[in-house]
Amino acid sequence: MAMQNIYNYQKPKMMPKSINTMKPQANLYDTRKATVNDQYLEQKVMSAKPEELTLMLYEGIVKFIKQAMLYNDQKNVEKTHTALMRAQAIITELDVTLNEEYEVSQNLKQMYGYMNARLLDANLEKETAIMAEILVFAEDLRDTWKEAMVLAR
Repeated sequence: MAMQNIYNYQKPKMMPKSINTMKPQANLYDTRKATVNDQYLEQKVMSAKPEELTLMLYEGIVKFIKQAMLYNDQKNVEKTHTALMRAQAIITELDVTLNEEYEVSQNLKQMYGYMNARLLDANLEKETAIMAEILVFAEDLRDTWKEAMVLAR
């Protein structure tokens, strides 16, 4: 049984060039490792099913919020900001691609709006507690999506 995807997006025809906001690495090994990881990610995205892409986006939100919390604890304002902005960009992508024909889409739209607003607050205040609050929602969404994928098989 195929899983009904509530999102209106297609696989990218080609991966967009990512904007690397981090400082370039002087070590050749680090540069080579990043290139291999980028190629792996590109291959993973291009071969994924739509529901797997959605799962990857949810996992990205969780990853970037956890990074932001770690950087915030280290008092690294720039990296905290970057990680939160990346999480917000993923949430925005999920929000704008919702297929509004499904009833659950309205609930998700409200959830995404709340999550983005709270991450904005967390970014302005550099408040780990707000990040932790949204992390719980992101992990719940990811885990629910995983369960739905298993049930649809």
